[in-house]
Amino acid sequence: MSMNVSSGGSSGNQDVILDINTTPLIDVMLVLLVMLIITIPIQLHSVNLNMPTGNPPPPLVKPEVVKIDIDPTSVVYWNGEAVADRAALEEKLGAAAAQAVQPELHLRPDKNAQYAIVAGVMVSAQRLGLTKIGIVGSEQFIND
Repeated sequence: MSMNVSSGGSSGNQDVILDINTTPLIDVMLVLLVMLIITIPIQLHSVNLNMPTGNPPPPLVKPEVVKIDIDPTSVVYWNGEAVADRAALEEKLGAAAAQAVQPELHLRPDKNAQYAIVAGVMVSAQRLGLTKIGIVGSEQFIND
C-alpha cells in the first residue's frame, strides 16, 4: 500500500489522496494463475474400457415374435387374428408371459388408432410381466 500526499503548491486547500497500488496484487494473482494452470492435470477426452474380443456366440433359441397390430378403427390383431376384447388380449398376453422363453412383442399401431387402445395394450403387457416390447412402424408418425 502506498499513500500519495500532494503538496498543494499555490492552492491553500491541501487534500490527502489515498490510492492503493494494485500492481503487486495483480502480479501475485497472475503468478497464482500460472501455477494453477501448470499443476492441473491434462484432461483426456477418452474413457478406457476393457472390451471383450471375439464374436459372441449366437443365441441358442431364436425368440418367437408375436405381432400385435392395431388398425385405424382401433381393432387389435394378434398375429393377424382379431381379438374380441381386452380380456381376451390379456389372456393371450398372460399365456405368452408364462412361457419359458418370453416372445418378442412387435406392436404396430396405425396412425389413426386411438391412443387409449395402444397405451392399454402396452400397459397390459407390462403388468403381466412381458419385457420384450417394441413399437414397429413409427416412421408413419413423422410429419412430412
